[in-house]
Amino acid sequence: MPLDLVLQDLSKTYPNGVRALDGVSLEIPTGMFGLLGPNGAGKSTLMRTLATLQDADRGSARLGDIDVLRDKDAVRRVLGYLPQDFGVYPKVSAEDMLDHLARLKGIAERGARRDTVARLLQQVNLWDVRKKALGGYSGGMRQRFGIAQALLGDPRLVIVDEPTAGLDPEERVRFHNLLAEIGENVVVILSTHIVSDVSDLCARMAIIAKGRVRLTGAPDAVVASLRGRVWQKTIARTELEAAKAAYPVISSRLVAGRTLVTVVADGAPSPDFVGVEPTLEDVYFATIAVKAEPLAAAA
Repeated sequence: MPLDLVLQDLSKTYPNGVRALDGVSLEIPTGMFGLLGPNGAGKSTLMRTLATLQDADRGSARLGDIDVLRDKDAVRRVLGYLPQDFGVYPKVSAEDMLDHLARLKGIAERGARRDTVARLLQQVNLWDVRKKALGGYSGGMRQRFGIAQALLGDPRLVIVDEPTAGLDPEERVRFHNLLAEIGENVVVILSTHIVSDVSDLCARMAIIAKGRVRLTGAPDAVVASLRGRVWQKTIARTELEAAKAAYPVISSRLVAGRTLVTVVADGAPSPDFVGVEPTLEDVYFATIAVKAEPLAAAA
């Protein structure tokens, strides 16, 4: 049965005074949900809190009828988690390691465990290398093994934190396809700073910056909200600081040795700016540049 993960006013301040979460409220439905934000935005703190690895200072989180913050054992029974830093025992084979983790997950009967391990290794396309030591796996193969262990026990909530960082393009496509398949039936939270991961995979998303939710909605809807307001022009690299002082620049990048600046404004800032179709990357940069109140949700 489809279920939602509902967060209300989650906040967390560390002993050093860093406010990692500041009143985070979200409703996350079944399917792929993208959580975008720069490094230090609070994404990993939120993921660790939902994975019962740390406590929030205040607020609530409910997965269906489970109180996520108070009934941690119930959460762990339905949770699959792939953290940002996923270590492996380098001399142990994927098959043996997954069997060990399945035992820890509570799959005690040997036959059921063997069938589960075989099914998951086939699902993540590691069956042919199941006897290979994990230390010999590529980065993408280790990430796919990480997803296999996260799927032990048929979880209802799957959390993946920065899963495609460092993967080559072929492995990223393979990993995207795997996540999309998983997200058909459970709540999958994809925490990332890679905009294309969210645009490729997620039906719903949120942008978080400095511990606060700045924007929520469907990727196509939030992109449409910028239509007619994105402008670009090419300048010399030495002119960048002056351009930033003169215009509301949200991003800049090198193109053929010159600098392309992107601006969000209701009209062309000057006659030499050209209007362009917005992208989710434009939405992301425009949103994290806002220092005021959180932005309204887009349908």
